[in-house]
Amino acid sequence: MNFRNSIDGRLGGSLNCWRGYQAIYEIENDSLFVNNIIECHSLAGTVKDKPKSYLSEIFGEKVKNERVFLDWFTGKISFPTVRDDNLILRWDGVFEKIYHYEMVIDIDQGKIIELNDEENYIDLENGINRLKKDTISTILFEQLRNSRLKKNNKFDCSDEYLITILEDGKVGEIRMAWTDQQIKEFFTKREYNYCISLLTKSLSKLQFDIIKRKGEPLQETILLEIWLNDDGSIENWTN
Repeated sequence: MNFRNSIDGRLGGSLNCWRGYQAIYEIENDSLFVNNIIECHSLAGTVKDKPKSYLSEIFGEKVKNERVFLDWFTGKISFPTVRDDNLILRWDGVFEKIYHYEMVIDIDQGKIIELNDEENYIDLENGINRLKKDTISTILFEQLRNSRLKKNNKFDCSDEYLITILEDGKVGEIRMAWTDQQIKEFFTKREYNYCISLLTKSLSKLQFDIIKRKGEPLQETILLEIWLNDDGSIENWTN
């Protein structure tokens, strides 16, 4: 296993090598080992070095039989399942990708506890599609527009909002996309609460499908910027 690269780049980790090296891991029986630390691109045969020396330099006496048992690692590792209909659900833009179908390995102090085939997307009956994250702000905006959200004579709620979709697909916390200190400086408590309540009332009944990460339901925050016009219309200013 190589968590930094996949050779063909089609499935698996990023092909970037920000730290200048890669660690090669191995599962044998029920245990997780690191058996090599190599230069970038060594897997492609472009670097002819002796990468084993890096393992000794870093781990010293922990190296046994030219590998190191990862007794300090506890967590989950996931790999995309190779199938034609597998899709990337989420990507952090650099390293982690969440796939629709994954193999998830549960590890405790270097020991393999459980292996599961996971489907990271639950298509709920009457749930709103959220396969693509960049479409969710449009869905939220349309809900606000359909609820006839209007500008108040006293309070203008035109602003950027951070809207959290909870693990169960329901809309959770809504807040303006400002720091707590900025909110105190720029808004009265009454004004802020009015705008948050206005959006909460309009969005609270939405039910989205469920996204998972390594088989566990995931919550995510969506940025939405709206502009309320004097004529009662609303515009989506989200970039």
